[in-house]
Amino acid sequence: MTTTTDAVVGYDDAIARFDPVMGLEVHVELNTATKMFCGCATVFGAEPNTHVCPVCLGLPGALPVVNRTAVESAIRIGLALNCSIADWCRFARKNYFYPDMPKNFQTSQYDEPIAFEGYLDVELDDGSTYRVDIERAHMEEDTGKSLHVGGATGRIQGAEYSLVDFNRAGIPLIEIVTKPLTGAGERAPEVARAYVSALRDLVKALGVSDVRMEQGSMRCDANVSLRAKAGDGGDQNAVPLGTRTETKNVNSLRSVERAIHYEICRHAAVLDSGASILQETRHWHEDTGATTSGRPKSDADDYRYFPEPDLVPVAPAAELVEQLRESLPEPPAKRRKRLQADWGYSDLEMRDVINAGAIDLIEQTVANGATAAGARKWWTGELARRANNEGKALEDFGVTTADIAALDGMVRDGRLNDSMARQVLDGVLAGEGRPTQVADARGLELVQDDGALEAAVDKVIAGNEAVADKVRAGKLNAAGALIGQVMKELKGQADAAKAREMILAKLT
Repeated sequence: MTTTTDAVVGYDDAIARFDPVMGLEVHVELNTATKMFCGCATVFGAEPNTHVCPVCLGLPGALPVVNRTAVESAIRIGLALNCSIADWCRFARKNYFYPDMPKNFQTSQYDEPIAFEGYLDVELDDGSTYRVDIERAHMEEDTGKSLHVGGATGRIQGAEYSLVDFNRAGIPLIEIVTKPLTGAGERAPEVARAYVSALRDLVKALGVSDVRMEQGSMRCDANVSLRAKAGDGGDQNAVPLGTRTETKNVNSLRSVERAIHYEICRHAAVLDSGASILQETRHWHEDTGATTSGRPKSDADDYRYFPEPDLVPVAPAAELVEQLRESLPEPPAKRRKRLQADWGYSDLEMRDVINAGAIDLIEQTVANGATAAGARKWWTGELARRANNEGKALEDFGVTTADIAALDGMVRDGRLNDSMARQVLDGVLAGEGRPTQVADARGLELVQDDGALEAAVDKVIAGNEAVADKVRAGKLNAAGALIGQVMKELKGQADAAKAREMILAKLT
């Protein structure tokens, strides 16, 4: 089966003539030990269909029981999003067929969510703030996962057959639904990315999910519509909303931004042609940067919601809600500003740290004794480069914050230079031991004997008279070549700054 390429118009052209409106639905898998309504484990990556039971497989006569920890996590998310918490709510059955949904309905919440009417202020790239109004955050269960075998893309198009893994079926989900996001104009894709990023940071800070988008534990469904622009002096909010499309399961911040950008351009082209937008779900393709049609999008009535008869209502006590409110951590945005001030980072340096996802790692490294400057240099420089080359997350790279603090300390104390410290890092990553053990075993230590350093300097000067004459003539940059020769003479174990000082003292 082949996919066709939809017509699009230029983004600036689309924004000049239409007003984009977004709605973002973010699904967060909770990190509870067991599923939402049964005792099956929630471990990621297990052999297919090994973490299942009669309840999550929807077998006749199996009765669900609500996971208390999941309810408490939902309340904490709602509180962190400035939501009101329902003093009474219940589950509902959302009826539809999908191959990886074993019960042919999803246990979710409909008109009575656990949390509602909140907001999250998000900071954009230029430092301005956009308030995202939250309509609801409700509890539900995840579906299974379809595995499409054969074909080149791993998608259903072109596959020879499909398999279903029900391990994920029943894992607790919190779906966070925004109200229509208006007024963003040309910055709509940026606003969407900033919101999902801020939400990810917030949920991670709460400790209720690992929010690993690449593993599907946080996914975004992006709704987009276009409406005509109000005339001069007209009220844009009075203009009716356009028909929306929903791009499903977008799983990276960059893709959220790109998918909304693309849909704005595609919608504009459809409207320019005189056709109508089809209300549908669409699939995002990372490789082509485009969406393709999925299925017509149902409205709520089509799901035939009705109250779940096998579960009692959830009625959290006011005392519990207040206890959970008191347990909330410092908001991520406030924490970032505090840490930036404590560490003395510039705005650009802090942005690099945030983009590298290294805030927690740097905080722990500093707590282990490193300087803030040294911790930043390692995590956003050498380690970020290596992790990126190997396609790994920094926290999964195989080196601890204590290791980096030790490396920073050895450089600061004058035992190692940067080149030697990188050699030690190689040894740590190769499993040779902790930094001090690796340095000892490899014999890595700067020459501390000034006499040995001076002898090397004299030898290099004597052997490079032409370069030495340039330094004597005031061309101090030429000293770099002599320093390199001294480093070579002492097998890289000289203090370059001390060698430079000694060379200049002898020649100027």
